[in-house]
Amino acid sequence: MAERKWLRQIARPFVVEGPSGVCVRDRLKGMTAEDEEVLRAVGAHMGRLASADLARRVRDGLRHSAGAWADRKRELTAVSSSRWAGSVTARTHDQWGLSRRAQHAHLQTLDAAIREIRHRLSLPLGERGTRGKSGGYRSRREWFQKSRRLTVLEGRYERVRARHESGRVPVVRGGRRLLDQRHRLAAAGRTPDRWRAEWETARWFLTADGESGKKFGNQTIRVSPDGEVVIKLPAPLAGLANAQHGRYVLTVRVRFPHRGEEWRDRVTSNRSVAYRIHLDVERGRWYLDASWTRKALPVVPLDTLRTGGVIGVDMNADHLAAWLLDGHGNPVGEPRRFDYDLAGTTGRRDAQLRHALTRLLRWARTSGVRAVAIEDLDFTDSTTRERHGRRRRFRQLISGLPTARLRARLVGMCAETGIGVIAVDPAYTSRWGAEHWQKPLSSSGRQTSRHAAAAVAIGRRALGHRIRRRAAPPRDDRSDRRGHRTTQAGFDARGREGNRPRIPGPRTRSDGAGRGEHAVDQGIQDRSGCPAEHVSWKQDTLPLGSQERYRRFRSPVPPVWRGRSPAAGGG
Repeated sequence: MAERKWLRQIARPFVVEGPSGVCVRDRLKGMTAEDEEVLRAVGAHMGRLASADLARRVRDGLRHSAGAWADRKRELTAVSSSRWAGSVTARTHDQWGLSRRAQHAHLQTLDAAIREIRHRLSLPLGERGTRGKSGGYRSRREWFQKSRRLTVLEGRYERVRARHESGRVPVVRGGRRLLDQRHRLAAAGRTPDRWRAEWETARWFLTADGESGKKFGNQTIRVSPDGEVVIKLPAPLAGLANAQHGRYVLTVRVRFPHRGEEWRDRVTSNRSVAYRIHLDVERGRWYLDASWTRKALPVVPLDTLRTGGVIGVDMNADHLAAWLLDGHGNPVGEPRRFDYDLAGTTGRRDAQLRHALTRLLRWARTSGVRAVAIEDLDFTDSTTRERHGRRRRFRQLISGLPTARLRARLVGMCAETGIGVIAVDPAYTSRWGAEHWQKPLSSSGRQTSRHAAAAVAIGRRALGHRIRRRAAPPRDDRSDRRGHRTTQAGFDARGREGNRPRIPGPRTRSDGAGRGEHAVDQGIQDRSGCPAEHVSWKQDTLPLGSQERYRRFRSPVPPVWRGRSPAAGGG
């Protein structure tokens, strides 16, 4: 007897919350040599202070306390200012916390790899894996190599666990990736001078946290509504000031083309705005970023977003497959495909995603839907080589999918267009979509892809419908002699015995829609599954007039009428 395959429990769809913050950018175009000199001096000075503060925080480890934080801030205030010191210590705390969480995630990854290798080493060679579990290794050679790798991973796990328990985290100001490029400049396409410039620029600190109630929402880097940028210089650099109270005014103006009105409303009302100044070494351009926290908006209920249908989106390595579904879960129109290319630099990949999502949301606005349905994907436990073995191309494929970046970008862009995002469980969407929807949606002129069928499955799950299609009617007629004609509602579905909604428009030639005394009363209709089937029933005696008409109707037709009407004579 074949082993029964159990399906895992499907999680319910949920509405994704909108972004909690906003960040806009504008270029500092046309700066003088003096402006650049001042910014470089301030960035290098505050960068050295930030590096020393981070090193001290790492040394403190788990012994750090609020008193130690106050001591660090007090020492930084003497060589900068109180607000510069507050920004530095806050950023140090955030960076240490991020490294701590990354260290914990690394421990979990090592533990999962160790358990996977131990499981496969315990199985006989060549044993096939079962559903959800890996099998044994193919050869003695592979078994021996994995046993040695297990020893390496166990030693690495013990070292990382010892650092995690002591509170020491590995963190690099400027980025570990840029640091590793120092030893392979030719492969990275950089010269020593170019790398040195990027390394020093990445370690600068030109970030100022906002403060509500103060003038224009920031006292360290202040930007007025007309675009004037004023920087509060640290105490050792006060001699470079060109304005009162140790401040320096840049000769350029900013205007923030994107969200400029929203930013101007905040600075006019003296609400908190954080600023960051940075240099793009490759282009030689200076930029100013403004960010602030958005007010938490109420989450639109799931039932409200479902009205009018949704657009199901299936994310793939090189495109987004989308299909519009109405409120009943039926595909409408033609499927859409939005291509993108994730090769190249990070900026190019991000631009490709933005372009694809822009076209998707433009189609969603014209379609009139209120939500977009996506899969709640997470490949953190499926990208290791211990789980998939020699399937290197598959591991590279799922590792290259920008699941987190695409979801964050989609949520942010949908929040501006008023379109909600519904996340569904990704279990079996591709398999069941291809099984139940790929062939019915294909025709001689259109071949539906597996990804488009998966988009239909995602949309139906977001709407609360089953992925399986309705069963076809019987072959001979529309009666119920061969069983139920449809599987639209199960026996445990709520409201299946309720009244059917009134559909506008004529339904028959004799009576319009919603007309009649019992137009929506399911209890008296001759329907399969109505309450009348579950009670005893006996027909009442017909009136005399009705009995006479019934006998005339049931009596056999005289033979003389065959072939001609009674009015033609005969009989």
